[in-house]
Amino acid sequence: MTAIFAKSPLLLFQELGMTELILIALVVLLLFGGKKIPELMRGLGKGIREFKDAKDNVRREMEEGMKEADVKKNA
Repeated sequence: MTAIFAKSPLLLFQELGMTELILIALVVLLLFGGKKIPELMRGLGKGIREFKDAKDNVRREMEEGMKEADVKKNA
């Protein structure tokens, strides 16, 4: 069971066929309606962008902190 969680989330989409993707699209269309989908996609894109920005900021801060620690250690 742990092997399922070790897989990359992108592998899930590789296993989906065209029929499954069409079915998912139809369900989303029925649930949210055609006018609401662009708004949902815009919100999803904004959320992903904010997550990536936050991840990059954390990485940058960690790298700066490690550089400062190395400078203090070598001084």
